[in-house]
Amino acid sequence: MNLLVLQHIECEHPGQLREYLRRDNINWQAVELDQGEPIPDLENFDAMWVMGGPMDVWDTDEHPWLIAEKAAIREWVLNLQRPYLGLCLGHQLLADALGGSCDKLSPPEIGVLDIQLTDAGIADPIFRDMPRQQRALQWHSVQVTETPDNSTILASSPACANQAMRVGDNAWSMQYHVEVEPDTVDNWSAIPAYRSALIDTLGEDALPGLLNDATTELKSFADNSELLYRNFMASVSQ
Repeated sequence: MNLLVLQHIECEHPGQLREYLRRDNINWQAVELDQGEPIPDLENFDAMWVMGGPMDVWDTDEHPWLIAEKAAIREWVLNLQRPYLGLCLGHQLLADALGGSCDKLSPPEIGVLDIQLTDAGIADPIFRDMPRQQRALQWHSVQVTETPDNSTILASSPACANQAMRVGDNAWSMQYHVEVEPDTVDNWSAIPAYRSALIDTLGEDALPGLLNDATTELKSFADNSELLYRNFMASVSQ
């Protein structure tokens, strides 16, 4: 199996999911779009993951590579109909690329917070054997406000109605983060846009509390990420 990973900033890589890729000897190629790396020939890959980043889906003037990325996502999901997984920005890009809409979320949703699977989420193969209510790391100021055609909302939270969705039978995405590692919060808090959003939303002294909350939930993060990974990989092999 060959996996294509589209990244938008160096520190937002597949995180904990890399451990499962290593265990399974999965061949994967990361493309750092923000550094000008081109998207390779999609025909050479079996699955696509699209990670998070500090830019917004509409920032095409500042980040013109977003245009090519959205075109690649459309080609991948609609024409090639191959398995897709998007996280945070990757969730928003899936919606935007396929005709949905995104808008600012005020206030931003930042912290280790609850998400809840919908009835459709409970029944979806991507969440097989996972609890209806989960704790998840959130760090976003944009939300999907309109889902694409042929999509189903799979999870929600009080602040954000679309926390996870499926489009068709081959694309899944989550607004929250499933890839959290012990150093994730430290690494992300060093990004000016993320640090500013954290301070503006939760206050100057919020970082130690966020670090503590994330550390407390590391085992549940890892358990849920492995289940989601296994469920996604099962869909690839079908």
